[in-house]
Parts: sequence; structure tokens; C-alpha cells
Amino acid sequence: MPSSAPAYTKTAIALHWLIALALIFMLGLGWGFADIPSGETKTALIQVHKSVGITILLLGLARIGWRLSHRVPPLPDAMPAWEKRAARIVHTLLYIATIEMPLSGWAMVSANPHGPLTLFGILPWPYLHFLPADVNKAEIARLLFDAHGFSASFLALLIAGHAAAALKHHFIARDDILLRMAPQRCAGFLNRLRGE
Repeated sequence: MPSSAPAYTKTAIALHWLIALALIFMLGLGWGFADIPSGETKTALIQVHKSVGITILLLGLARIGWRLSHRVPPLPDAMPAWEKRAARIVHTLLYIATIEMPLSGWAMVSANPHGPLTLFGILPWPYLHFLPADVNKAEIARLLFDAHGFSASFLALLIAGHAAAALKHHFIARDDILLRMAPQRCAGFLNRLRGE
């Protein structure tokens, strides 16, 4: 990687890409549930969705912990102020969404639990006990389901915008923004893609 491209740490890069791939997988799986008939397959996929969701929550907390304890590489001086501000806003929203999405899903299944909650069928995981016994839990679970779905659409827009901005920087602005978060073995390939 060129010296002009100060990189994130290997930990930050690994967390970024693990979370990104998990979120994209979860968005596709979540939106695909409507097309899967009820039965054992759908039940198993819902369990995978819950497990990966909690994993994203834990990875997201680790990512935020890393971010609070490490300096990030500075943005290029030539980058316009509005673009730097937009980048900070989108990053903040992505951090929030990485925590909010799993929490809203966890709250949704906790509002109307069915059987034990286990991560990947191995690790017992508690439900959130935030509702009194006498409330209509099914109705609250429905509201949380709608909120979770809206959040998924918003998250998909954030991810698309974030990816588009990274590609714009790499191929149009031709700066090193994308290279800072790329695994080192991908840097040469990314440079060859833009003709270097």
C-alpha cells in the first residue's frame, strides 16, 4: 500500500468487512423470508437470522470500542468540507444502525418469544424482559417488526451510499480513501482496476 494511504489497523479492517458482509447477508435473508413457505427450512433460516443478528451486535460494539480508542486516518486535505461532513454523518449513522438493527430484532423476538433463544443452536441467549406481563405483546412485536423493516431499508440506503462514495473516490477522485479500508492483499488489485 502506498505511503500516501494511511490505513486503518488490521482489526478495524477485519471488523469493517465482517460486519459489512454480515449486514448484506442479513438484508438479503430478511427480505427473502416473504418468499419462503412456512416450515422447517424457514424456521431454521429465522434461527440463523437471529444468531447472525446478535453476532453483528457484538461485532458492532467491538467496532465502536475500537473507534473510540483509536485515531482514524485523516481524510485527504483536497476533499471538500461538505464531503468530509457527509462522510462523518454517514459513518455515524452506520455505527448507530449496526447497533439499532440487531437490538430492534432482539426486542421484536423478546416481545413475543417462542421457545428458547440460542445462538447457532449452541449458546443460550436471554430474551430482553422489558414488557410487563399484562400488555399486548403480539401487537408490540408487530410494531417492532415494522420498525425493524423500515430500519433495514434505511440501512440498505446507507450501505449503498457508502459503497458508491468509496467507489467514486477510488475511480473518479482517484484518491486512497478505499485503499485505507481494503485488506492489504487487495490493494494491488484495486489499483490495477483503475489502471495503475
